[in-house]
Amino acid sequence: MPLSDLAIRKAKAAGKPQKMTDGGGLYLLISPSGGKLWRYDYRFDGKRKTLALGSYPEIPLVEARIRHADARSQIAHGTDPGEVRKAEKQKVEAETVNTFGAIADEYLARRAAMGAAERTMEKNRWLLTDLAEPIRETPITKVTPHDVLKLLQKVENSGRRETAHRLRSMISVVFRHAIATLRAENDPTYALRGALLPVQKSNRAAITDPKQLGVLLRALDDSHGWATLSAALHFALLTAARPGEVRGAVWSEIDFEDAVWHIPAERMKMSRPHDVPLSFAAVRVLFDIKPVSGGDPDRLVFPSVRSLLRPLSENALNSRLRGLGFGKDEVTSHGFRATFSTLANQSGLWNPDAIERQLAHVEGNAVRRAYNRAAHWDERVKMMDWWADELARYKRLK
Repeated sequence: MPLSDLAIRKAKAAGKPQKMTDGGGLYLLISPSGGKLWRYDYRFDGKRKTLALGSYPEIPLVEARIRHADARSQIAHGTDPGEVRKAEKQKVEAETVNTFGAIADEYLARRAAMGAAERTMEKNRWLLTDLAEPIRETPITKVTPHDVLKLLQKVENSGRRETAHRLRSMISVVFRHAIATLRAENDPTYALRGALLPVQKSNRAAITDPKQLGVLLRALDDSHGWATLSAALHFALLTAARPGEVRGAVWSEIDFEDAVWHIPAERMKMSRPHDVPLSFAAVRVLFDIKPVSGGDPDRLVFPSVRSLLRPLSENALNSRLRGLGFGKDEVTSHGFRATFSTLANQSGLWNPDAIERQLAHVEGNAVRRAYNRAAHWDERVKMMDWWADELARYKRLK
């Protein structure tokens, strides 16, 4: 006899489990503690099985019958409802574990293990941890193009167009990693191509006129302030290195005997070690600053104003240039590299490949890259001595 809501409500617990059948294998199991659980007994591939359909009153009689009918339909079509339930449970568990944030962190750990430069890792962590925070707890398979677009437009509307494009690119990288590891099937950023405003390209400001550069050099010599700040600017000019490479330099990287600065791969933009020949003027900068920063192998060459254990910030370098009277549209510390490149190329004295090697611009072909590294070393040594002499000459120009 089919069950009724009234019969179910009146049913009392006993000393042992009781079954109240509804027909077709569907029944209500009443435990000694009073719990009322819907169960469905069925056979599949010759085996007796039981499927849990929920508890009463959360699942009322009418809902239990609907679930029972669905399970019977699955059996009729050759599908085990118990396996379907198990697959659904595993999918929910996988979504709980495989959030966008979890897979992003996994990707970052993989990049770090592959030797990505720390500066690169810092930028990627900022993009995928801080800026992508609104979608980090969302299961990777549930992140929609709308979710990503809303996130990107928030960054774009703050005036950071380039950052918005970089964030889109990094989110895409995470999704490609998820697809490759069979935890996602598509990349929602693909649908957003062209959705963001184009990046307004602008080259970093640089001085390329020798007389104006001489004005800067004289102003730098005459300025007063934290010694390592002026020394770092001089050293950046003399080596044409990136500001981040200069700011992070430690004494163990300096080979005074051979006059070489060995920058390890983890501090380079392209994650490849880079050797920089040091002119006599560059070595003199290092000797002059050594008493200030201490000179211990693990100590920073150009420590912060606030602590010998912290590096200078790039903002500190540019602020000093502003303090010397040069606007941000005139010169930046990173622009020193363009200054060297322009004037070295204009001189006509040096092989352009040697100039590119000095700037640590990476050759795409591995064989050619290895050749250039070896073939242009002697030329680079001479070139940096020439560059130091040129800077001294510019300083005398009126």
